[in-house]
Amino acid sequence: MLRGINLANAQELLRRAGSMESIFTRSESELAELLGRSGGIASRQYRDSIMEQAAGEEIFVRNSHVRACCFTDEDYPDRLRMCDDAPALLYMLGNTPLHKMRTVAIVGTRHATPYGLETTKKIVRELAARYSDIAIISGLAYGIDVAAHRAALAEGVPTIGVMANALNTVYPADHRDTAARMVREGGMLVSEYPTSARIHKGFFLARNRIVAALADAVVVVESDLRGGAMATARIASAYNRELFAVPGRVSDAQSRGCNELIASQAAVMLRDAGDIGLALGWSEKVAEGTQGELPLELSGNRKLVVDYLREHPGAGINDICVGLGMSYPALSSLLFELEMSEMLVPVPGGRYMLTNA
Repeated sequence: MLRGINLANAQELLRRAGSMESIFTRSESELAELLGRSGGIASRQYRDSIMEQAAGEEIFVRNSHVRACCFTDEDYPDRLRMCDDAPALLYMLGNTPLHKMRTVAIVGTRHATPYGLETTKKIVRELAARYSDIAIISGLAYGIDVAAHRAALAEGVPTIGVMANALNTVYPADHRDTAARMVREGGMLVSEYPTSARIHKGFFLARNRIVAALADAVVVVESDLRGGAMATARIASAYNRELFAVPGRVSDAQSRGCNELIASQAAVMLRDAGDIGLALGWSEKVAEGTQGELPLELSGNRKLVVDYLREHPGAGINDICVGLGMSYPALSSLLFELEMSEMLVPVPGGRYMLTNA
């Protein structure tokens, strides 16, 4: 409830005062001496009024099953802890285990085109198919944001909405049903604002830093040269998050920002979800119905071919013929059998790769 408090100065305040309780129980002169100034937080009257406000907020938190998560708590998000301007306290509705999740923020214009909406669905679908423990983060706004949340719900993936208002309401109200589903289906709503805070336009810009901070990677799907998504992109770069942008036609206003991020090399061009996993070193799921290891019964010439490709990935058929001393017809037959068994795949240039390489 204290004005102007973020993670960095909250840590310093706690260091000087010695304990949370001490900040509110010390005399005005004692706290002024610790802080090196009078007034403000040191004021007894101000601190008493803060305590009254906090008592009212505690009732809302308790009755609404909201968690008020302080930076000193174990379940405060680790990614936020890395950012000095993170909120000292975060209100959370829902129980997504963020510390165990791979997190991708997907943001963009409120005036999304059919191309942007379909691309958002495709990115989320690919992330869900390729990687385990994925969570999608966005700001629950119109356009790309809510499309990302809804795509995550469709794929059974937890999704986190970062609010620019307190958790006693959903803004915009049109997204109330989506927000409720997010919480019911393993996701979360989070906010740094107490119920006493009236919505202010500055809150929407401040919200973007939490979106970026909670993410391992940030994807801008569509944006003009200015707007909230571009602000999120700048913040993500400052936080050393992986930043991606979806390219669009140069004639489309909604893609000018993305194209600029790519052209200036501020962001990596996103072709598909695999680019995100590659940049972050994520291992992909073993596809259902396939084997993580080669069958033990593999033997004879088939085993020779597999062993050769393990040592020489991407080898061409002529290379394998020479390397193993096999005839072209015999090797072609073996390669066909192994391909049908999904043990290898052909790649451009008449070459082959093992599927589990």
